[in-house]
Amino acid sequence: MLRFTLRRLAIAALVAFVVSAISFGLMFLAGDPATAIAGEGATQADIDVIRRSMGFDRPIPVQYLGWMGNALQGNFGDSFYFSRPVVDLLAERFPATLKLGGLAIVVALVLSIPLGMLAAARQNRWPDRLALTLGTVGQATPSFWLGLMLIWLFAVKLRWLPVSGSQSWAHFIMPALVLGYYAAPSMLRLCRAGMIEALASDYVRTARAKGLLPRQVLFGHAIRNAILPVISVAAVEFGFILGGSVVVESVFGIRGIGLLAWESIGRNDFPTIQAIILIYAMLYVWLTFLADVINAWLDPRIRVS
Repeated sequence: MLRFTLRRLAIAALVAFVVSAISFGLMFLAGDPATAIAGEGATQADIDVIRRSMGFDRPIPVQYLGWMGNALQGNFGDSFYFSRPVVDLLAERFPATLKLGGLAIVVALVLSIPLGMLAAARQNRWPDRLALTLGTVGQATPSFWLGLMLIWLFAVKLRWLPVSGSQSWAHFIMPALVLGYYAAPSMLRLCRAGMIEALASDYVRTARAKGLLPRQVLFGHAIRNAILPVISVAAVEFGFILGGSVVVESVFGIRGIGLLAWESIGRNDFPTIQAIILIYAMLYVWLTFLADVINAWLDPRIRVS
């Protein structure tokens, strides 16, 4: 287990390094960053001053090492648009995104586990087909369209929920439903496959032979082995949810990291964009590492693969 963990840790560190280099390189994709920062009416002298003051005249590897060293200390520079330290913006916006992601993963688990169990227990019957259909629709439906439909129904027509904002828990219900429904299908199929395998196993047949009721077999024996991989994969899905919050936060006007990313992209706020991409990527990398370790702990066969 230790060797497997160290190997996965080395891979995660390598991916993190590549992602950090890509995040840093984004500033140079549009050309000379000093020219972009100076604006259209700037003179060459103004551009040269900005280039020297921000260190763009240094070799790119030197700039990367300096940027990464500052990032490891929590210093991402100042926002070009907001004229504030980027770390302050992130600290201000991250709680809303974290709250939304936490609610969304709960919604995804509440949807996927019961539907996966029902589909496995009624395999190849109408409940199975219905669950799989709901999962397919969830992945095929654009999140912005579903968000707009929920706003039209629950905020405009029924007036049960607020249209936008993040002032109370009620503001997070619709966006959490959108993100949770989008993340549920993969966990639903995993739960269904695990339950089908568990229900066909020897220990379940033994439990049935002892005369246990179907619900005792399902909830007392099969589900314990089928649900654990779903919980571990939920860590990866949580990373997907945080990344998908850019669109959903924009639709519902939630002042989180996703909306900050949308605002920064439209205003060429390079330091903020770099920091957000780096943080999202690092979260996903380490959540994936955590899921791999949990899966290996639950299933020893993975350690030798």
